[in-house]
Amino acid sequence: MSEEYVLELEHIRKEYPGVVALSDVTLQLKKGEILALIGENGAGKSTLIKTCSGAVIPTSGKIKVNGKVFDRMTPQLAAENGIAIIYQEFNNVGELSAAENLFLGRAIRHGWTIDRKAMNEEAAKAFAQLKIKIDPNELVKNLTVGYQQMIEIAKAIQQNAKILIMDEPSAPLTSKEVENMFAVVRLLKEQGVSIIYISHRLEEIFELSDRIEVLRDGEYIKTLITKETNEAELIHLMVGREMKKKFPERKPCVDHSKVVLECQHLYGNGDKDINLKIYAGEVLGLGGLVGAGRTELAEVLFGAKPIESGKIIFNGKEIAPKSPREAINLGIALVPEDRKRHGLLLGVSIKNNINMPIYERISKASFINRKVEKETAQKYIDEIRIKTPSMNQLVKNLSGGNQQKVILGKWLAADCQLIIFDEPTRGIDVGAKFEIYKLINDLVAEGRSVLMISSEMEELIGMSDRIIVLAENEITGELQKDEFSQDTIMAYASALDKKEMDKEKEEEKEEVSK
Repeated sequence: MSEEYVLELEHIRKEYPGVVALSDVTLQLKKGEILALIGENGAGKSTLIKTCSGAVIPTSGKIKVNGKVFDRMTPQLAAENGIAIIYQEFNNVGELSAAENLFLGRAIRHGWTIDRKAMNEEAAKAFAQLKIKIDPNELVKNLTVGYQQMIEIAKAIQQNAKILIMDEPSAPLTSKEVENMFAVVRLLKEQGVSIIYISHRLEEIFELSDRIEVLRDGEYIKTLITKETNEAELIHLMVGREMKKKFPERKPCVDHSKVVLECQHLYGNGDKDINLKIYAGEVLGLGGLVGAGRTELAEVLFGAKPIESGKIIFNGKEIAPKSPREAINLGIALVPEDRKRHGLLLGVSIKNNINMPIYERISKASFINRKVEKETAQKYIDEIRIKTPSMNQLVKNLSGGNQQKVILGKWLAADCQLIIFDEPTRGIDVGAKFEIYKLINDLVAEGRSVLMISSEMEELIGMSDRIIVLAENEITGELQKDEFSQDTIMAYASALDKKEMDKEKEEEKEEVSK
């Protein structure tokens, strides 16, 4: 093979008992290029990149780094050969500072003593390179998800990686942080760093990459030059079928005569004076920037955080859930942003996860009705099309889209009427997104209500019946379907005054008429 490639994966195969995760996959990365690696959840992307880090040992195949041939990698070998990987799951330690996390396992020492001053200075330089403001002394547990991810990026860059593999690095970031990260990626490319970039956001792929490699069901499908392809072709290659629409059609089913949930001057968890209504059969979109107070509101409604003042009225009755269990019993569910940490028990089966909210109901004298347990699990596996060989499959072995379905399955089993989705398709591929959207449509068609928090503007507009926008923990705007536009939502999210917006529109009209 050509000497221009700094990394070559040749005929990689990885087998697990009863499963072939990768079958004869080849990848070639040039010096100073950005190669996008795409495919549906379960296509084998994560398994493939883990063979580069030593986290996964391939069953067969070769790995070549700058011409050196390896039949397997180890974490130490990967580091020695300039390979760094930024995974979806953070490797940060919450109780340590940002600087300590940056130098985790390789602290700067002055003699026998850790030189915290030097570490803080180097951390400040690394953060400045990313154009982000993080105090090196701040404990990571006090930082937002976005800043925690940026520390992971800074850690890899600070170690002077020559081959950088980025697995969904933008998923938890704000739009501004994404812009900063893109700037750093481009700078690294100019400096000769080679990058494998994994993302479900195709707009990022077209903006950043030079070439695109597509995987499907553990097999290599095709490599394309980015500027010579388009979104429709990529989607077809990824899912193996043509997808003409991103969002499934839904007939209007909002029942304005039935208010399912109402917030009246609600204060709590940092949010202030929240007034909103959610109707039966409605998808109410909740827009705003990261940190605007959207998740904070969801936590209050779900009983995870206390109400300070104001009222929550659910199905005509005032409620004040003091715990998630109380909210679930009332009929309110939350599909959290971080499904792996807060939505699932990864080490147990699909069957156990789906039945978790109802074990008390299907048990008598501490004995679980196993027949009902199995019937319930199978019912929702079938209804929402969870792809699994068995209900006994551990949830940690499922793809992101199927994990999201398991969470939804347990709330359907609990018969919840209001389901709150916090970033419902984060880290989920385009094919699985469509399935999640169909499930949301099915929920409201049944008369349930959905509160959907999303940072993806296209998703917010494509799925919502109505959109409420938050900024700085307050509602700044409400939009009906015929008023949806990215510019208007962003203006409200930036806390711009509506009168000022209207004034600008009038001025634009006057200029056009002149």
